[in-house]
Amino acid sequence: MREYTDSFLVRFRPGERELIRQKMQETGISNMAAYIRKMAIDGYVVKLDLTDVKEVARLLRINSNNINQYAKRANEGGSIYEEDIRDIQRGQEEIWSLLKEILQRLAAI
Repeated sequence: MREYTDSFLVRFRPGERELIRQKMQETGISNMAAYIRKMAIDGYVVKLDLTDVKEVARLLRINSNNINQYAKRANEGGSIYEEDIRDIQRGQEEIWSLLKEILQRLAAI
């Protein structure tokens, strides 16, 4: 159990409490005391939407599986077709494109 040694009384103007609740909801924090402590100490809360990172991971997994299948086929003496290689290249280009977008957005934070 956490031990708290100090406390502060904070008074809010009309409407400010609701504003704080809205900002808490945006960040996904449900405990008002935790939110106010975080804001008082750090001055900001960053909530990242990692949907596109998950998509990049999914595409990377697919592309890796394809590469492994082509490598297995080549090792077994089979041939790899030019279209297979172009598929891998397209997948890599899509992954790099998404990663560049993510990095640009992160740099803007």
